[in-house]
Amino acid sequence: QVQLVESGGGLVQAGGSLRLSCAASGSTFSNYNMAWFRQAPGKEREFVAGISWSGASTDYADSVKGRFTISRDNAKNTVYLQMKSLKPEDTAVYYCAADGAYFSGRDYSEYDYWGQGTQVTVSS
Repeated sequence: QVQLVESGGGLVQAGGSLRLSCAASGSTFSNYNMAWFRQAPGKEREFVAGISWSGASTDYADSVKGRFTISRDNAKNTVYLQMKSLKPEDTAVYYCAADGAYFSGRDYSEYDYWGQGTQVTVSS
């Protein structure tokens, strides 16, 4: 099993930046594909970005492509989400997730482990 703890959320003005971190423990981090999801009030949880176990492959939702960057440091057991040019519609609770499968997609049901979430609020 792997435990995930997110940090780095907060309140930021539109156009600003934040970097989220997700620290993993309890298992071999490099065995897992990682992803960030988000959930706004009254909406379903949606895929934001994913990264393969090695970091060689990344995937982004169209809504964040060009503004967000996912990365990982396997030596530090941490995955990051750098967010730039933030918009009010990016406001949500952001969750990191881990999946031990060979390939991981965008469906949240594929992911086995979840953090508790961190709130990101973007003011206009």
